[in-house]
Amino acid sequence: MDEPELFREGGFRLAQRLLIAGDIRGDERQVARLREFAQVQDQRADDVVAWMARQPKGQGRKLFEDALKDGVKEDGPLKAFFDEVDAKPYWVDDERLERGAKAITRAGLLGLFPLGDMSLMGGYLASRATKSLVGTGAIEYQATRRLVETAAWWIDVTTPGALKHGEQGYASALRIRVVHAHVRAAMNRREDWDYDAWDRPVNQVQTAGTLLLFSLVYVFGTQLLGLRYSARERGDILHLWRYIGWLMGVDDELLPTSEEDAWRLLWLLAATEFIPDDDSKRLAKALIAANAAVGEGRGAVGKVLSHVSVAVHSSISRLVLGKTNADFLGLPNDPVAQAAIVAVAGVNFAAETVRRFIPGATALQERIGEAGRRGYVKRLEKIFAPDTTYAQHMRAA
Repeated sequence: MDEPELFREGGFRLAQRLLIAGDIRGDERQVARLREFAQVQDQRADDVVAWMARQPKGQGRKLFEDALKDGVKEDGPLKAFFDEVDAKPYWVDDERLERGAKAITRAGLLGLFPLGDMSLMGGYLASRATKSLVGTGAIEYQATRRLVETAAWWIDVTTPGALKHGEQGYASALRIRVVHAHVRAAMNRREDWDYDAWDRPVNQVQTAGTLLLFSLVYVFGTQLLGLRYSARERGDILHLWRYIGWLMGVDDELLPTSEEDAWRLLWLLAATEFIPDDDSKRLAKALIAANAAVGEGRGAVGKVLSHVSVAVHSSISRLVLGKTNADFLGLPNDPVAQAAIVAVAGVNFAAETVRRFIPGATALQERIGEAGRRGYVKRLEKIFAPDTTYAQHMRAA
């Protein structure tokens, strides 16, 4: 099969040449198997949403929230859902979950850059997945708030210990799974949904793709920015996201068990899903506007801040997505900012190399990163008051 555009230039081309051992290219049979999952949704969560729709207004969501804390006793779709997610898979290793979360925490706020500039922006290249985003309008018209809520959710699920039963990360993973089911239900009600061109809304392929953007692409993105991980740390991060993906209803067959598995799946997704269109451009434009919003209301200084913010974020996206994709999405091309990003990455790499040889430095960096993340969440709560239950998104869908 031909090399997909995502792997022809930019950071992923570099990764394929220098970081990936062996041939990750898929064949026609693997593509055909993957495409079968584009017609598969998430029956357990869909059953819960259908059940919610039959309850008095607001009662279904309240019972779901109660179940997150106290469980469910009465038989029905809600109990079936929680019985399944409470049955922890045999392969989950709590020590690996903890190590993976600590490795992510160590990046601190630097981890937010690949989250927005690589994971979200890169996800807009998947044109079939963007149809649900455009359909709800939340990403395009509330880009800043959605970016903030995505960052808060990401911090929730990647905080050490947060995936234990009853903890915030565990609840956040299940809430967003139900949000996806609400969006599916809303898109399935649309008379203009083109199943032949767009597949099933928020299907298994798209959910698995989101998982890879937050796991493999995140790890690769922070490496491009100079962070260093051991092979065990990379594996632990992917193990963490394997469990998050399982909680979010991703089929076992689409949950990578290793770094090589993850790269193989990303290659297949790049070949079949990462085909941008005009909606990709619209969403990229909204995200650029959200990056520029940092300078709003600050006069001349604000204009400078807006320019720098857009230049930095767009440069990071360009470095990983490549010129062709970045040009298609309309990302500004600022060679000075790109050179500055490369220089900062070099400094980070040098500091990370030193860290690995100083006793206690890694643990210290984890504490600093955790403090930075906690402070960031508090600022978000004060400025945006993000809805961590996602009730408004359920109502909007």
